[in-house]
Amino acid sequence: MTFFETSSALSRALAERNYSEPTPVQAAVLKEGAANRDIIVSAQTGSGKTVAYGLALATTLLGDRDRFEPAGADNRAPLALVIAPTRELAMQVERELRWLYQYAGCAIVSCVGGMDARQERRKLADGAHIVVGTPGRLRDHIERHGLDVSGLRAVVLDEADEMLDMGFREDLEFMLDATPADRRTLMFSATMPRGIVALARRYQRDALRIEVEGDASGHADIDYRAIRVAPKEIEYAVVNLLRYVEAQTAIVFCNTRESVRHLQAILQERGFSSVLLSGELSQHERNLSMQALRDGRARVCVATDVAARGIDLPNLELVIHAELPNDAETLQHRSGRTGRAGRKGVSALIVPPSRARHAARLLAAAEIQAQWSGPPTLEEIRDLDRQRMQHDPLLTDPASEDDLVMARQLLSERPAEEIAAALVRIYRARLPAVEEVEDPGQPSMLLMRDTRGAAPTRTPKGPRAMPDATWFRLDIGRKRNADPKWLLPMLCRKGNVTRQDIGVIRIYDNETQFEVSEAVADDFLVAMRRPGGDVVRVERMGAGGAPDRPPRQKKFEKRGAPGGGDRPQQQGPKKFVTREGGKPAPAQADNGARPKFRKKKNKGGT
Repeated sequence: MTFFETSSALSRALAERNYSEPTPVQAAVLKEGAANRDIIVSAQTGSGKTVAYGLALATTLLGDRDRFEPAGADNRAPLALVIAPTRELAMQVERELRWLYQYAGCAIVSCVGGMDARQERRKLADGAHIVVGTPGRLRDHIERHGLDVSGLRAVVLDEADEMLDMGFREDLEFMLDATPADRRTLMFSATMPRGIVALARRYQRDALRIEVEGDASGHADIDYRAIRVAPKEIEYAVVNLLRYVEAQTAIVFCNTRESVRHLQAILQERGFSSVLLSGELSQHERNLSMQALRDGRARVCVATDVAARGIDLPNLELVIHAELPNDAETLQHRSGRTGRAGRKGVSALIVPPSRARHAARLLAAAEIQAQWSGPPTLEEIRDLDRQRMQHDPLLTDPASEDDLVMARQLLSERPAEEIAAALVRIYRARLPAVEEVEDPGQPSMLLMRDTRGAAPTRTPKGPRAMPDATWFRLDIGRKRNADPKWLLPMLCRKGNVTRQDIGVIRIYDNETQFEVSEAVADDFLVAMRRPGGDVVRVERMGAGGAPDRPPRQKKFEKRGAPGGGDRPQQQGPKKFVTREGGKPAPAQADNGARPKFRKKKNKGGT
């Protein structure tokens, strides 16, 4: 079956949406061998899978007809059930199927948490051909006998892997057990973990496995960028990115509700029309936020992963990871909100120095080549503003006669330069403020692999190349939680040196040894011994290099023995003197008797 051979009603709907060629996943589910079979499809988000299973369902639900029989009266039981992990995704699926089946007379009802369950039951009682919903709400309707699944011909599990990750396995198994055994089951999943394979083996019959290549649908239309920022300038970098890219719609991801509220407030203060999506919002509040984005009243959405899972925003051109996700799969899910259905998009990771290694691991695990750079600067954005102003409707739209009359009057009273300057002020007043940010440069513990922007990696272990260095000792070690993450900034701050002046740092149990450039060593020691600030004791060790471990003499004194396996057994306090060779020797006992040496006895012996 080719793209437009489904039915004349669906062909008309596709033509109105300018669908000329199927995406790979759509072509795969419509091929002749997949008709009326159970299928399990592995495809990335944004590949057009909602329309794909909408077209695949047509052969099962319509057969050779163009229209459905009217729902209601004796025909109330639905024919198809679509299960999605989140409310937003379920409502998005409902909208997609509604336009696809608009000329086929299809009645579609959505059942999602957060909406009025009584109103949903009334709609179900009136009759529906396709029901779309979330697992919890659908199960509730089935248990309360509001949803009759006895006549189902097909069940679709959309983003099945996400539903298992969110703990819906029991609900899915309950619903699949309640549906007719001869139903058709279509399973769509971005990944194929062991749980999905087990679910398919139990509930599908002779399923056709379809895999869509990830590189064709996952990253091809997304430009990945990793933006180096100073830790205290993350929010400013987000502001400048939004101004630099100037996307019609953008989404900014944070990891917590508190971060979402904080960042959205900052964006509003700077003049961005923004909304937020988080788990604490009611369904009505979420709907208002989504509607503001769709009709253009808001340009930026600040969201958590759970709230934004599965949403599809029109003209979404920019995704910003203000806080990095925990794994590569979440990175792809986030980024997949843009670059959908052939449209181009940008996915930008905000990377402070402390998170650079984590960002590198995420990109490597997702097999993504990102372009590394600093945040957009004030000068770069102002240059773009000057270029964009030339194409602004303020200048390009045709002027009315009234506009021309006022323009001539202004030119007769004021110089053209003053009028142009006023126009520039009006244009700039409409734009959000830009922040002054700096590129922190390459993190001190990382190196870039190549100039194309590949992920950073660790520097080789061992001393760094410092031609002239002096070793110092610090009276802080592992037992006092010594760590380079706070030691290095403290040494730079109190010693009045830069990171480049500090070389190798070696941390032991009770002390820390480190290199300082010989050129600043004297001034460093003076600054470290000034009163105030961090109370630490620093002493110079010399320029010959530090030992690999603390001196053994300390270890002997601590143990109270001169070394070796044979030790003097003494009564009374242990005293030591030093022989000419520098080796410790036992002193005479208090009674003047020569000490006796004997081998250690086995403690377990008698």
